[in-house]
Amino acid sequence: MSDARSAVHQVVADLEAESAQLDALVADLDDAGWATPTPAEGWTVAHQISHLAWTDEVATIAATDAEKFTALLTEALQGASPETYVDDAAEAGAGAPAEELLARWRKARGELADALRNVADGVKIPWFGPPMSAASMATARLMETWAHGLDVADALGVTILPTERLRHIAHIGVRTRDFAYMVNGKTAPAEPFRYELAAPSGETWTWGPEDASNIVRGSALDFCSLVTQRRARADLDLEFIGDDAVEWSGIAQCFAGPPGSGREPRGA
Repeated sequence: MSDARSAVHQVVADLEAESAQLDALVADLDDAGWATPTPAEGWTVAHQISHLAWTDEVATIAATDAEKFTALLTEALQGASPETYVDDAAEAGAGAPAEELLARWRKARGELADALRNVADGVKIPWFGPPMSAASMATARLMETWAHGLDVADALGVTILPTERLRHIAHIGVRTRDFAYMVNGKTAPAEPFRYELAAPSGETWTWGPEDASNIVRGSALDFCSLVTQRRARADLDLEFIGDDAVEWSGIAQCFAGPPGSGREPRGA
């Protein structure tokens, strides 16, 4: 197995583990549990799982049938409500019976895992943003699964212990620094930032030059919560050194699409 293929298999395994963790939270919920509102405005637990199922289904199409995905993308861009395309898909699936919705998500994520493992080395998968490698697609799906899982956990009053899988999400957060500026109509700084994040294991994860004038430092969990916009900056144990880092902290976003609205401080 090539190094690239081995990397794909590792990320897919982590995606499966992240999905299983969320599955365990929702598998035994009654109807009232599935209808519980989450921190995402207008979204219940059912909406969150519906969204993951739909996105996994679309990602599988992208990984296995580029022509069919292109048709889907055209539909999304030319539809009557392109701005609400994703929300509409979540709403459509959220009304299904709980057993049906859970079975749909399990099937979708299983098929996606198989599809990603079988993507040939060097092939780029088309997507709503730039095309991605199989490893990048798996990482993006892990990020979304974790972020929506955090919304579900918050809704249910459950605390999820952080794992080393956060490194994948942190890496996306670092790599999408310039994207966050772009979607907000701003020019990204020319110089890279330094990131120093405390991993769940106690290790320190680092990115960027040691002599950078802009530094982001703190908990990896809180960093991931920032870049997925699951927590307000005021609620996080993060330090931003340098004017550019401070500015970026207010627009950080690792997910595709227009600028996110973020979350209000807890207790506000």
